[in-house]
Amino acid sequence: MADPTPRAPLQRPLLWPDEVFDLQERLLDVRPEEPLYLVGGAVRDALLHRPIPDLDFVTPSDAVRLARRVADALNAEVFVMDAERGVARVLYESASGRKVMDFTRFRGADLLADLQARDFTINALCVDFRGDLQQLIDPLNGERDLLNKQVRLCSSNALAEDPLRALRAVRQSVQLGFRLMPDVVQAVREAAPHLVRVSKERLRDEFFKLLSLENVDAGLRVLQALKLLEYVMPGLGQLVNREQPPPCVFDAWQHTLYAIERLTAILTAISPRRTDQTAASFDLGMLVIQLDRYRRQLNEHLSEHWANERSHQALLVLATLLHRVEGHAAGEPLTPVSMAERAADDLRLSNAEKKRLVQIVGSFATIDELPSYDLLASHRYWFMLGGAGIDALLVGMAHILATYGSHLPQDLWLQRVDLAVHLLSDYFDRYEQVVNPPVLVDGNELMRLLGLPSGPQVGQLLTALREAQVLGNVTDVESAVRYARGALGGL
Repeated sequence: MADPTPRAPLQRPLLWPDEVFDLQERLLDVRPEEPLYLVGGAVRDALLHRPIPDLDFVTPSDAVRLARRVADALNAEVFVMDAERGVARVLYESASGRKVMDFTRFRGADLLADLQARDFTINALCVDFRGDLQQLIDPLNGERDLLNKQVRLCSSNALAEDPLRALRAVRQSVQLGFRLMPDVVQAVREAAPHLVRVSKERLRDEFFKLLSLENVDAGLRVLQALKLLEYVMPGLGQLVNREQPPPCVFDAWQHTLYAIERLTAILTAISPRRTDQTAASFDLGMLVIQLDRYRRQLNEHLSEHWANERSHQALLVLATLLHRVEGHAAGEPLTPVSMAERAADDLRLSNAEKKRLVQIVGSFATIDELPSYDLLASHRYWFMLGGAGIDALLVGMAHILATYGSHLPQDLWLQRVDLAVHLLSDYFDRYEQVVNPPVLVDGNELMRLLGLPSGPQVGQLLTALREAQVLGNVTDVESAVRYARGALGGL
């Protein structure tokens, strides 16, 4: 029989960061008469001695009211996520950065019913936040499943109640390196068609969590094998099954997965997580050596987040996932760019995310198309793409590695890395000289000086002036006007 009595862990202690103890102390006097339990992933990660990003609390009383009191005590922000179900979120600044705390009313009559209504036993672990944080509440034997590295359902109908849990099962098994139990695999397969009942927003958020994994390629393989991917990204069924040489031929899906694996390896190699072994291979080693001068700027760029804290890495992986799409849909040609637009709409991405996704997918091949560095080509690339050019470069490098695999010509790779360094130098070191030089003469001044009407001709002259400025042919207002007069006859 399920027993919710607190007990000591079976093998290893719960390892809590100091900020959790500090938080416990600060909340002692916040409605102390109301029970408060810390549940789910935070307890699981404390047992696994992993970092604890977010905290989920449950209480039998009014969780929204309690969240507001907690926010007042912490001088933090509070948001009501679902007033009917009693769900609220508190965002507060801790010593290690912004933390998310979710407060929810019991899903059932008591704590045991709440834990039994959860998805997997490893997420049905709990501690009394008003008591001893070293005493584990584990009525469903989730700790044993942790020790055995397996994902097991809390109940036979756990996925039927919420099909999104099928996607979460894959993500957490890959993230933790656990195996899905046979009954979970079967339940995932059965739940797949019911993902159409899940809101696009919830589907997107769970999918982006998977895309943020370091071993995301493994997660995508499992999604495809269990027939989940076609419900998350229907257009991916249009991936072509062949690729033109040279010299190593992959089908498009395997190429895409390998490109994603190479992309995540590149991101790791330039990230703070890099170790001596990260870039031990020739391809990554050369990339790290040459790009190290821009490591700080690259990491600042990659650490940005989109709406609802969706990671930038996930968007890069999504772009790589779409970069080889080809086929037809409803009788219309399906290209990587059109698929990116469709995917952005299906996943309810923000307009900014959609624009960035389309820019990356439409421009990643530039690094493989330019024979060598060219100042004007660099200007046009950055002026058109801005920061998206960094993303397109990274995806393009991953695409080259995936195309050649173990047959990568060293001379070709050195050439492409050198080109990337020159392009990044223009963006980070010579932005005002190469990317976006200061305007010497604006459109209104051109129309006045040259007697031109408003129209496309003015825009063409401004582009010609800007590019001449990049090349050093225009240096001041006088030379700009003189150049514009000369260029006017050729337009």
